[in-house]
This record gives sequence, structure tokens and C-alpha cells, in this order.
Amino acid sequence: MTHRTNVKKFPCDMQALWSVEPGRMALRSGTVPAPETGDVCVRARFSGVSPGTERLVLSGKVPESEWSRMRAPFQAGDFPFPVKYGYASVGEIVAGAPGRLGETVFVLHPHQSFYTVPADAAIPLPDGVPAARGILAANMETALNGLWDGGASPGDHIAVVGGGIIGLLVAYLAARIPGTRVTVVDIDPSRKAPARALGAGFATPETAPRDQDLVYHASGHPDGLDTALSLAGIEACVVEMSWYGSTPVTATLGGAFHSRRLTLRSSQVGRVPPHRQPRWSHRRRLETALSLLRDPALDALISKPVPLTGAAQRVPALLGPEGCGRMPLISYDTTADRD
Repeated sequence: MTHRTNVKKFPCDMQALWSVEPGRMALRSGTVPAPETGDVCVRARFSGVSPGTERLVLSGKVPESEWSRMRAPFQAGDFPFPVKYGYASVGEIVAGAPGRLGETVFVLHPHQSFYTVPADAAIPLPDGVPAARGILAANMETALNGLWDGGASPGDHIAVVGGGIIGLLVAYLAARIPGTRVTVVDIDPSRKAPARALGAGFATPETAPRDQDLVYHASGHPDGLDTALSLAGIEACVVEMSWYGSTPVTATLGGAFHSRRLTLRSSQVGRVPPHRQPRWSHRRRLETALSLLRDPALDALISKPVPLTGAAQRVPALLGPEGCGRMPLISYDTTADRD
């Protein structure tokens, strides 16, 4: 998707959002050199703050054992702090490969106004996917991987415990499999509207349907995992999509867990499931995730734009209850709309 052509002069100034201590962010300035052969420079239009992972990063709860595996592709700094972290940026190519100038692209890059990356790291947005909605690509990729890990099939009754971004995207994909009956389960009744808008039903833990063929857990809370286990039918699979960082987690594996012969399976986007690895690269999976973002109903998952100049103050609050479960959207152009 081409937005406009605006070739940049170098070196150019940039600003980036850093997590500098628990609960606190700051804008830091720097310069971006001219791209070398094989590189492109991108002017960011929007970036998205992934509520689950980036909340843990901002809290300093990435365990030391995971510091290497948790590094974002273009991260700067090191865990726990200070660290420039993020992986959902959409922008316009303003320098580099001449044939791509003006192209609107998605990049797994932290929150930064201008940046230079290898050209193959800048994935073109498909026609019909607006720039602001493109920030959901990495989360849609996670949801797609989770759907593969669970093996959802036509006709399945599926519960998704946790109505945050990942849970709702899993429900959205699962509800489009023919014959499925998908229910989002959450303690917050405000999640009912987005669940319905995305084609799924809604229930509280007390009213959720039991004996499910497949259950996904994406609430990020141990109580949600117990709820997920309680909803699974005999021989069913519970797919754990929450990541708890350094927080200890207990699960009720007594009771009927063994008599119902349940399977508890982890899902993590860092690896393509083994049965798809011979044919699916990470790039193919990301391109597919981008192609799944054409539905305007997905805009319900995104917050109103926050300008980069105010992001250090506003984003920490949006990662809490104030965010209402939506993905914080950072805008890099005060005149930009969400088209």
C-alpha cells in the first residue's frame, strides 16, 4: 500500500520511546544515518503497544532466564532497564530502495519516529488494510499461531478465556471456521461488545459453557487458567497463551484434570508449529497475519491515537485499567488520521 512519497535528508533526527524504570517511560532523541545498500528508512506513522508483553517489560518482570529470547528484532538497551522495546510499527519508506519509496509497511520495530532497517524487514501492507489497523499484525500472528497449536476444526465448541487483544483475535479467527461455536469468557462485562462484534459469544466464568472441545487461555492471570481447565471436556486440549514473566503461577491440577485426561499445551509465537515448519517461514506467517486485518470490526481493539510527544506519560496508564483492554495506538503525525 502506497501512502505518499517524502524522501528524507540525512542524517535525520528521531525520537524513541524507552522504558527507563518500573512504570516509567521517557522519550529519547537521536539521529538516523542514511540507509546503506539493501536498507530502507521508514518514517513511522503509527505504532502499537502490545498490552501483555509490554506491560511486563515496563514492570521489569522479564525473568533473567528469558532476556535473550525476549529481545525484540530491533531492540536497543537491555533488560530490565533502560530498554527500547516494541514490535508493531507501521510507516512509510522515505529513503533507500528507489522502487519502494512511498510504500506503507509493517516492521517489527520499537516505538521510534524514523528508523533504518534491512529492506526485507519492511513488509508491505496489503490493499484494504489501513495504516493504524496494521499495528495489530504481530498480535494477529500470535493468534494465528495459537489457532494452529490448538488444532481448531469445523464444528468445534471453543472457549477463549480472557477478552484482551490476543484472546479476542483468537476468538475472531476461530469464529470464522465453519460450524464453530466460540465463547469469550471474561470477568469484565465490557468485553461483551467487542466479542460480539468479532463474531463470538460472551460469558462470565460462572455462566460459561462446559465440556468444550478446545479451550484457549489468554487472560494473563492464574485464576483464568483454572477457569480454562474447568471448561475443557474429556480428552480436550487447553492452550496456554498467557505469558506471566517472573510471576509464579499455580494451577489446579487435582480434581478432574487427570480423570478427564486433559492436555495443557503452551503456545508461543517465537516458533512456527512443527507440522508447518517445512512449508511456513516466519515471513509467510506475518504476511498472512497482515492479510487477515482487512475487517473494519478489528478497529474495536485499538485505542484512540496518542501523540508520540505525550506517549511517555499516557502509555503506562493505558496499559492498566484505563486502557479498557484496547491496544494503545501511538501516532507520529499530529495531522494524521487513522486511514
